[in-house]
Amino acid sequence: MNAWQEYKKKLGTTRPWDMVNPLANRASDELAAKRYEICEACPRLVKLTKQCKECGCFMNMKTKLAEAVCPIGKW
Repeated sequence: MNAWQEYKKKLGTTRPWDMVNPLANRASDELAAKRYEICEACPRLVKLTKQCKECGCFMNMKTKLAEAVCPIGKW
């Protein structure tokens, strides 16, 4: 598997532009907060940018998408 394929696998089915898609399902505020709390405790989160070192996503936004998953299976 090349680097691009591995990146896409870690990204999952969600894409950054899903945040601006009005048809994309959103997680409840409670679920998003719980997910982000897990991210904040994770050593793979870049605190300054709130980005995941695994998938590159901005986790303060990704956690709000209902179909999003953690690339290392924490949520």
